[in-house]
Amino acid sequence: MKISDIISETSSALFANKVRTGLTMLGIVIGIASVIAMTAIGQGAQNSISSSIQSIGANLVMVMPGAARTFGGPSAGRGGAQTLTVEDADAIESQISDVVGVVREVTSRKQVVGTGTNTNTSIIGTEPAYSTVRNVSIDEGDFLSTQNITSGSKVAVLGPTARDDLFGVGVTGVIGQTIRISGSEYVVIGITKAKGGSGFSNSDDTIFIPYTTAQRYLTGNKYLSEIDISATSSDVSAQVQSDVTNLLLIRHNISDPTKADFNILNQADIIATASSVTGTFTLFLAAVAGISLLVGGIGIMNMMLTTVTERTREIGLRKAIGAKKKDINTQFLLEAVMLTFISGVIGVILGWLISLAVTYSGIIQTQVSLPTVLLAFAVSAGIGIVFGYYPARRAANLNPIDALRYE
Repeated sequence: MKISDIISETSSALFANKVRTGLTMLGIVIGIASVIAMTAIGQGAQNSISSSIQSIGANLVMVMPGAARTFGGPSAGRGGAQTLTVEDADAIESQISDVVGVVREVTSRKQVVGTGTNTNTSIIGTEPAYSTVRNVSIDEGDFLSTQNITSGSKVAVLGPTARDDLFGVGVTGVIGQTIRISGSEYVVIGITKAKGGSGFSNSDDTIFIPYTTAQRYLTGNKYLSEIDISATSSDVSAQVQSDVTNLLLIRHNISDPTKADFNILNQADIIATASSVTGTFTLFLAAVAGISLLVGGIGIMNMMLTTVTERTREIGLRKAIGAKKKDINTQFLLEAVMLTFISGVIGVILGWLISLAVTYSGIIQTQVSLPTVLLAFAVSAGIGIVFGYYPARRAANLNPIDALRYE
């Protein structure tokens, strides 16, 4: 038989019973659409998490308090130590190579009073380099200056959310007004641009003041809550982390690294870990969605076996007039492949539409990748071959005499 004849016969057979064909295709359509949509959502989540982590700064290495040491070893919880000092930050800045900037931070959470309103928000005592290291941009006014740090000025830079909470949404002319933090008045000198949450903090709902002011009026001690280090590139972040660890162990007189009173996080490691977790989650979602493909494949085999039974006399007649086994086998196998291929096309389109709907709903920015689409087509064709092979072989092996006698 010619290929054109086989395709024509295949099309006629599939459309002879449209309802049954449509219901059989539905399982594959749902399976392919689910895999496309779930993979797109998972990839979107991975990109969103990576982007959020990267938005907190460029090539960051973050030094934070560890467990406070007592006689006999650590006993306080992680983060309980108060041993990071300005001198530690100075040493890192002067002795560690491949460092672009070092930022001193004093973090607390306080009730802040504005014009007739109040809010409980994060107060970050920091310095001018914070805006560069942490990718914070100014929308109005100015950020903290070196003079503010030196003099311990009571000035504040507000995130847009903090501004709205304290002065009202859409209020202008906030620069120069005062807010009260722990009973002291601070003059607002700047408003940052909206940035959004990063998973670690939300710079939009934050108030920035000089770290010297925070040490004096908020914490009452000389210690830092965090030291942020910006490496020259992600390639040297691990080396910078190692160098900083060794330096602080020496400065804090700690010989056993397991008893360190500080923790160091490498931004590149955080991104890698997050990507690994979301990648596993995406694979899990795709595997769960793939179960429907198996069910759809079984449905196709069932339909093809039914078709072989219904067309037994036709098969016998074809063989009687000279059709070979390979012709019968090819025809029925092509029917299964065409069925799953069409289902795959519809499933990809449906999955893409679902992904677009999720994106436009604002839940997450999904991403449909070309490899996923190609894999979906390959899987759908593979299902047609795998689940169509047995019915096709059964049809090809029918005895023509017995087939012609079949009622």
